[in-house]
Amino acid sequence: MKPTILENLRLAGFPLGLGLTSVLVSGTLNRVMIVEMGIPAGLVGLFFALPLLISPLRVWLGYRSDAYPLWGLRREPLIVFGSLLAGLGVAVVTFTLVETASLSLLAISALVAAFIAYGFGKNLSSNTFEALLADKFTGDQRPQAVTFYKVAMFVGIMLGALLLGRLLEPFSESRLLTIVLAVAGGSFLLAIFAIAGQEPRHAAIEAESQEARGIAFWETFKTMVWADPQIRRFFIFVMLTVVGTLAQDVLLEPYAALVLNMSVGQTTTLTAIWGAGTLLSMGAAGAWLIKRFGYIRVVRVGLVLGVVTFIMLILSGALTLTGVFLVLVFFLGVSTGLSASGMLSAVIDFTTAERAGLLMGVWGVAHNLGQATGNLISGATVDLVQALQGDALTAYGLVFALEAALLLGALWLLKDIKITEARIFSKTDLGQPELF
Repeated sequence: MKPTILENLRLAGFPLGLGLTSVLVSGTLNRVMIVEMGIPAGLVGLFFALPLLISPLRVWLGYRSDAYPLWGLRREPLIVFGSLLAGLGVAVVTFTLVETASLSLLAISALVAAFIAYGFGKNLSSNTFEALLADKFTGDQRPQAVTFYKVAMFVGIMLGALLLGRLLEPFSESRLLTIVLAVAGGSFLLAIFAIAGQEPRHAAIEAESQEARGIAFWETFKTMVWADPQIRRFFIFVMLTVVGTLAQDVLLEPYAALVLNMSVGQTTTLTAIWGAGTLLSMGAAGAWLIKRFGYIRVVRVGLVLGVVTFIMLILSGALTLTGVFLVLVFFLGVSTGLSASGMLSAVIDFTTAERAGLLMGVWGVAHNLGQATGNLISGATVDLVQALQGDALTAYGLVFALEAALLLGALWLLKDIKITEARIFSKTDLGQPELF
């Protein structure tokens, strides 16, 4: 049965809250820990890497979601529990920072445990939510649904970026704790509101779960994931694409400042410009482009556009073309939105009822590890080149060139992927079109 408009709007509450919490952690707490509290940047980087480093657990969590329902439900209880755990993790991080005069071993241990709890909860809830989308939507509804909820998450991120900074002025530790508790609690309530009663209730759930748990996790992983060349190729393809599109995530602002001499006020607009391109392209992909041209063409256009944009970013810096640079940032968002929307819509559309959670876990691991790898490679490359040569244009330009090369590698790998031949993606309906 097709979901109602009210059900669709309610579902958007979860990614909206997820976006708010994400910008609170990666933006607000990141800055507060380094600037206001004077914690070494390397230690802060380690803390924030923990949620990404534990992302391989998503495959196991997805398997548990498929195979072991709670009270007859595979998705809703895990989404609620994951949201609660993520919110508690953020609250404990903030409380520890506020109540700790100096970073003792006990305080560092508490922060490590809290960041792991946040990462575990976020991975569990977001992975299971994506599996819920695969359960709830069919046919052309799926790419539209995936895109809509990704847009909702970006809206949450942009709202958080605009509001949290203002709410924290003037800064105080008590104000920070109050805002964190309000956002964490509000996101948890949004998750409950979003998913209550949304999971399909039908007699086949128990049979699907029995089939999923009929093979142990490690056997499932080895036979359906690790041993399958199509899954391995797709995993590498996703990582190349994510590294290629997101390695610049923390570099655009300093590049604009150091190479193009843009002011602080001007560089603060870059995230909004990039986000606008991402939102528009994802909306267009979900509403029309994927249905009209298919996943493969949308992904290819996104990758090619990314290659061209990175090359032009280097030229805009070399020629000091500030206006052109701003336009390119918008098209970088368009490239990111097209490739991300196409990939995720493809994965979610060709999953099966028995293995939706496991498949979303494989996707999530590839995406998160790609993002972590991109951040590490880009930062290390810039630091190394600047230390050896001292030229910002060369250092940042080398990263942009590397990203273009990785996207070309993803394009080359794409031609050998026939993802519908993978066992985990198989369907009984032989009328399904090939993905790649």
